[in-house]
Amino acid sequence: MGEDRMQIGEVAERTGLSLRTIRYYGEVGLVEPSARSKGGFRLYTGADVERLLLVKRMKPLEFSLEEMRDLLGAFDALEAGGVTPDERAGLLARLDAFGEAAAERCRVLRERLDMAEEFAGRLRDQRARLDGGA
Repeated sequence: MGEDRMQIGEVAERTGLSLRTIRYYGEVGLVEPSARSKGGFRLYTGADVERLLLVKRMKPLEFSLEEMRDLLGAFDALEAGGVTPDERAGLLARLDAFGEAAAERCRVLRERLDMAEEFAGRLRDQRARLDGGA
């Protein structure tokens, strides 16, 4: 029989995304529901949830919607098969490029976090120094 399907509320609970965000991702073609119920409710599969979680992970790394579409398209093409060896190599190279971009964005975020933590520490030290002088 078919895969279990979830309504959007359950998907929101599982992903931590709002209903509005999930609907938006469908509207822009990132993650569309796999089916609709007889009543017209969006129905999602486990694979749809995994796709939403992938998009959620890309968001803080500031990937654009177009970049997200490109990555998801590469995954879709590789999973569907039927590509030539050259096409497969090109798709894998795109995935590698996304991996490198993600690693670089993580490096930048770590650098920013280090600066923010240093700043917070300086503020605490300054506050303690000023408080001690009162």
